[in-house]
Amino acid sequence: MNPQSTGLKVASAVFGLVGLLQLIRALLGWEIIINHREIPLWFSWLAVVVLGWLSIWLFRLSRPRA
Repeated sequence: MNPQSTGLKVASAVFGLVGLLQLIRALLGWEIIINHREIPLWFSWLAVVVLGWLSIWLFRLSRPRA
């Protein structure tokens, strides 16, 4: 396994983990308040889609080509 492939897999795992945390936040309705402003839940749903797509894309890039 080359370093580039390993790096892509690590980045894929990080994006997947953060996406999973955003999904949990959206499902459970956890509030996030930054500087006296609440971050809306729709932002978490958007983050789940974007981070999930990035995770899958990077994982596919890390696989060897046939």
